[in-house]
Amino acid sequence: MRIGSARPDEFEINVISLIDVMLTLLMFFVMTTTFVQHAAMKVTLPQASETAEEAPREPLIVMIGADSRYYVDNNEVLNPNLDSLKEAIARVAGDDRERHVILRADAMTPHQAVVTAMDALGQLGFSHLSIATVRSKEPAKP
Repeated sequence: MRIGSARPDEFEINVISLIDVMLTLLMFFVMTTTFVQHAAMKVTLPQASETAEEAPREPLIVMIGADSRYYVDNNEVLNPNLDSLKEAIARVAGDDRERHVILRADAMTPHQAVVTAMDALGQLGFSHLSIATVRSKEPAKP
């Protein structure tokens, strides 16, 4: 007969509530990280001495990288010709041609790429166009 050698009941940790909390945190982080506006590429903006005082509400953003790649609302346009760019802009903008458009081109972007983007916007009927810049470090000269 064995006295005192009986094993106590196995100890269990209930991890179901921990899994629920971890899934909730994961969903929160996934949902909040999609709101980063310029995650697709880094653009170095050209400098200007003045900035716009009033920012348009919910503008359409067209970005152009230094390598002449186009992005419409953080979605890359795979074929960089005029027709593909027009299709991408029309798909994102829908029928709203009065929507403000902000053109964010890298400072080292070839001029032709900027003109192509402006041409596509003009052919689609957009008339409210702004070119994004950063404030110059030097004071403006009269």
